[in-house]
Amino acid sequence: MPELARARARAAKQQAARKATAPLPVDPAPELPVARVLVDVPLAHLDRPFDYLVPAKLHASVAAGTRVKVRFAGQDVDGFVVERVASSAHEGRLMPLRRAVSAEPVLSPAVARLSELVAARYAGTRSDVLRLAVPSRHATTEKQASVPAPAADPDTGAAEAAWSGYDGGAAFARRLADGGSPRAVWSATPGHSWPALIAHAAAATYASGRGSLICVPDHKDVARLDAALTEVLGAGRHVVLTADSGPAQRYRSFLAVSRGAVRIVVGTRAAAFAPVHDLGLVALWDDGDDLYAEPRAPYPHTREVLLTRAHEESTGVLLGGFARTVEAEYLVRTGWAETLQPERSALRAAAPQVSITGATDKELERDPHARTARLPRTAYDAIRDGLTRGPVLLQTPRQGYATSLACDTCRTPARCAVCTGPLRQTAAHQPPSCRWCGAEDHAWACAVCGGRGLRAPVLGDQRTAEEIGRAFPSVPVRTSAGDRVLATVEDRPSLVVATPGAEPVAEAGYACVVLLDTWLMLGRTDLRTVEEALRRWFAAAALARPAGEGGRVVAVGEPSEPGLQALVRWDPTGFAGRELEDRQSAHLPPASRLATLTGPEADLASAVEVLALPPGAEVLGPVPVVVTGPVADAEAPAQLRVVIRVPRAAGAALSRTLVEMQGVRSARKLPPVRVQVDPVGLE
Repeated sequence: MPELARARARAAKQQAARKATAPLPVDPAPELPVARVLVDVPLAHLDRPFDYLVPAKLHASVAAGTRVKVRFAGQDVDGFVVERVASSAHEGRLMPLRRAVSAEPVLSPAVARLSELVAARYAGTRSDVLRLAVPSRHATTEKQASVPAPAADPDTGAAEAAWSGYDGGAAFARRLADGGSPRAVWSATPGHSWPALIAHAAAATYASGRGSLICVPDHKDVARLDAALTEVLGAGRHVVLTADSGPAQRYRSFLAVSRGAVRIVVGTRAAAFAPVHDLGLVALWDDGDDLYAEPRAPYPHTREVLLTRAHEESTGVLLGGFARTVEAEYLVRTGWAETLQPERSALRAAAPQVSITGATDKELERDPHARTARLPRTAYDAIRDGLTRGPVLLQTPRQGYATSLACDTCRTPARCAVCTGPLRQTAAHQPPSCRWCGAEDHAWACAVCGGRGLRAPVLGDQRTAEEIGRAFPSVPVRTSAGDRVLATVEDRPSLVVATPGAEPVAEAGYACVVLLDTWLMLGRTDLRTVEEALRRWFAAAALARPAGEGGRVVAVGEPSEPGLQALVRWDPTGFAGRELEDRQSAHLPPASRLATLTGPEADLASAVEVLALPPGAEVLGPVPVVVTGPVADAEAPAQLRVVIRVPRAAGAALSRTLVEMQGVRSARKLPPVRVQVDPVGLE
C-alpha cells in the first residue's frame, strides 16, 4: 500500500506540472497569427520550422527575420521567425511565443533560403548554418541608427580602363555597370593592383544601383581592399565584416548592411552570409586558400556559399587569384564562367624572372655558403644581388625553430622517452622538447645507434632567420609568421623571412624572392598537394618587382617538378587544366563528389548501413584516422573513416541521404558521426 500511495502522489505531481507548463489561452494577433520559427536546436530530425501562436501583445514586434524565444522540449530556446501566416496545419493548440527578443529583422529571406541550401549541400542543419550567418545580438549597438552611405556617382569609365589590361576585362566592367551579371574566373597579373581592380568592379556594380560582397582570406587582405575601396569610392560607402572585429563592431557593420544603409561589404569568410540589399556581385580573392574552409559544422566552403548565392540571386561572379584552382577551371570548362586573363604583353611586363636551383645534399655539402645559410650558391648570389637594390623575401614552409629532429649519425627521427612523441627545438639555447607532452630531454641518445648528436631536417622561420642573419651580418632580418605577421616592409635593403600566407607587401616590390624547401610543401600525401604548393609559390612570387626592374624569383627545388615548371612559365591556367584532366580521369573532385564519415567502428558501420546511396556510389574504407597527439588520446575510441564517392550529378542525392541518416541517428539518440561533404583536404 505505501508503494501505491507513492505512485499516486507522483502521478498527481506530474499532472500538476503538466498543467503548470501548459500554454494558457492568449489573444492571437489580429493578422497572420501564426509564426513559423526555426528553433536553435542542432538536432537533424528537428531541422524544420515549427508553428507558434503570435500573441496580440507581440503583434508589432514579431516579423519575418526577427529573434524570438519559444518553449521547446520543456526549455526556453532561441529562434528566428521565418514567416508569419494566417493558419497552421497543426491540429492541436499552438504554443504561444514566449517573447520577442528584438524587433530588428536580422534574417533576410535571401539568407534564410541560403541557409537552407547550404545545410542541404553540406548535410548539416540550418541552426548550425545560421550561427555562422547571423552574429550574436549586441543590444546597445542595436539601439543606434545606421548612417546611410553618402551618395556617389562612380566613374564607370575608370573601371573599364582599370580592367582593360585583361582580355574581356573592359566588357566585364561594362556589363556590371549596365546591370548585368557576368561570371568570370580571373587570373591576376603579379603585383599590387588586384585590390584596386576588385574595388573598380564593385564601383561599376554600385553604379547600377546594386551592392557587392567581397571575401578575402585574412585581415591583411581586408586592410588592402578596405583602402582600395575607400580610394575608389570614397569613405563611408562600404563596411568591413570580420569575425575578429569584436561583438559590437561586427554587429554594427552587420546592421548597416541588413538595414540597407551600406551595400558594399568586404570581409573574411564570416562575410559570406552578409544580407546585402540588391546584391549584384560576389567576389572572392584567392579561392584556394584553406582559410575559406569553415572549421565548424557543417563545414561549408566560402566559394560554394558565394556561388550558391550567385545562382539564387542572379548576381555577377568574380573569382580571382594569382593561381587558379581546379574548381575555378571547372567553371570555365563547363561554360558557367568566362576567363579573364592578362594580355601576354602585360603579363611579361609585370612578371619577375623565375628560375629553379637544385638543393641536393651533395650540392649543399660542397657549397661553403650553403653550410652557413642552407642555400645553394645560385640562391645566395641572387640574395646578395637583390640586397643592393631593395628588400629580399625568403619563404620558408614551417614556423618555429627546429620543428623536427633526427639522429645526426643514422638519421632516425628523435622521439620522446616519456610518450614517444616527436622532439623539437624551440630556440638555440633551449634543450630538445616533446611536441606532444612538452617534456625536455637533456640527455637524449638514439635508440638505434646510440648517437647523441642531433640534426634538424626541417627548419622553421626562426632558425632560417638566424642562419640567414649569419650569412649577411650587416643586413637587418625580420620575420613574419604566426601571431607576428607584418603587413608591409619598407623599400630598403633587408631580409624578410616569412611563412606561406604571412608574407608582407614591400612598398615597391621585392628585389628578390627565394622559395626555400619546396620539397617540404610537396611532401604531404593530399589530393591538393601540388595545387596548394603552387598557389603559395605564386602568392610569394607575385610580390617581386617586374623582371624589367630587376625582380627575380629563385625556387630551391627539383627543376623537373611540374608545379615549379608552371611557376617558371607563369602559367596557372595551363596547370589547372592539366590537373583537372587528371582528376577527371581518376574520378576525383570536382569531377565527382565526396563525403567522409568519421567515428568509432560500431557507430560508423551502423551509419553506413542505413544509407540509401545513389547509383554509381562507391564506399571506400573504412581506414584508421591518423591522429597525432599525446598518448593520453589513445584512451578514446579509435576513429575510422569511410569515403563515399559519387558522380557529380549524384551529389545532391548523396547529401540528401546523409541528411536522412543524420536524422535517423538523432531521433534514435545514437552517437553522432562526423560528416563532411567535399572536404578541402583528403589525406
